[in-house]
Amino acid sequence: MKITFYGAAQTVTGSKHLLEVNGRKILLECGLYQGRRKEAFQRNRNFPFPIDEIDVVLLSHAHIDHSGNLPTLIRNGYPGQIYTTRATLDLADIMLRDAGHIQEYDVQWVNKRRARRGEPPLEPLYTQQDAARTINHMIGVDYNQPVEVAPGVQATFVDAGHLLGSAAIILDIEEKGRRFRLWFSGDIGRPNMPLLRDPVYPQGANYLLMECTYGHKSHENPQKAYEELREVTQKTIERGGKVIIPAFSVGRTQHLVYWYHEMMEKGELPRVQMFVDSPLAIHATEVYRRHREYMDDETHAFIAAAHHPALYSPQVRYTSSVEESKAINDYQGPCIIMSASGMAETGRILHHLRNNIGDRRNTIVIVSWQAPHTLGRRLADREKRVKIFGEPYTRKAEVATIGGLSGHAGQSTLLDYVAAVRGQVKDIFLVHGEARGAQALTEKLGERGFHRVHYPEMHASVEI
Repeated sequence: MKITFYGAAQTVTGSKHLLEVNGRKILLECGLYQGRRKEAFQRNRNFPFPIDEIDVVLLSHAHIDHSGNLPTLIRNGYPGQIYTTRATLDLADIMLRDAGHIQEYDVQWVNKRRARRGEPPLEPLYTQQDAARTINHMIGVDYNQPVEVAPGVQATFVDAGHLLGSAAIILDIEEKGRRFRLWFSGDIGRPNMPLLRDPVYPQGANYLLMECTYGHKSHENPQKAYEELREVTQKTIERGGKVIIPAFSVGRTQHLVYWYHEMMEKGELPRVQMFVDSPLAIHATEVYRRHREYMDDETHAFIAAAHHPALYSPQVRYTSSVEESKAINDYQGPCIIMSASGMAETGRILHHLRNNIGDRRNTIVIVSWQAPHTLGRRLADREKRVKIFGEPYTRKAEVATIGGLSGHAGQSTLLDYVAAVRGQVKDIFLVHGEARGAQALTEKLGERGFHRVHYPEMHASVEI
């Protein structure tokens, strides 16, 4: 078997790995490369392999850096099937349509500028219609349900604990008289996180293709993040303020809603109104509601004890229309507002920040990593003067940053993940990580006796 690394190789975006086995070609993931606009457009538009030679696609989960370029694959003529879990299929449906809408909107804006310069218009990378066609190619399977995806290749999806429906993909292969197992980790989740089950560790793997995003550091116990969030929210409520949270719509928002429900049910916080102001988050939460079978035992116990679904209660109001979103500005008294985007660069969160940044009673809570030069980063850095919609604002609201909420496994979990196949694994290939993560993890693995650890470059190929 031959593996060629066409994405998420020595970087954390655009996951894409091509397997050639028994005369067939299997594409693991087809993620959107995210980076400088011109480079990203070219990489995403032009595939480094003939699309008509791909026989089947396997998708670990719905995050855009893993699924986001599937519509381009379909748009360019891929006729085959895409296997994934049932929950991933439903999340991908809403996320890819949203991505298609963004592609159309961005190109519309660019084309207005090009028209003024007398330049020809550009086409979007893909459209909402392309995204809808992509879902028709998807086949949803259950965890632990083996499926033959190519001659001599059986795929099994097991829980990765990273996002609802996320999976590691086990490939049991028979080729030229030998049998072996390739274990593709996808994105590895963290133990003891809300809503989701813990990740399944590898078993019987001869070759391990795994992420190393946080190979350089371990995460703090999520209980600490829970306590920090509770404390800052309590202080804000006591002074009559509003908690404003820029939050990613899929995964992070549901995580926070669950935690707030838990705090209120335990009496750790008063029952204040929560607003989730993001159409994408609303659609994603509905997918979570439909797929309770993917949730962990603690969540099922909470639902039974609280007598309401984990993500729905009188305390949370999901606002989909523009009118409902605007009405939040008139709400009197303490409340919690969660809205996209997670880095506060676009979306409805900008309106909530503009309306609340000048009030000392309020708190802006940063719950995820913020890229340089984004509004989210400027807020996380406690800048006093920021621009929103191009207008300057003086920040009087408090800013709190809550770490430890990443959905990716930290170094200690990654080491445990590999240790599960001690004496079985021959080669380990590290992907979806930058050099510092890969180098640190490689050193730690070497100390534990794992010496065949590789960090392949983009377009590199290996035979196994």
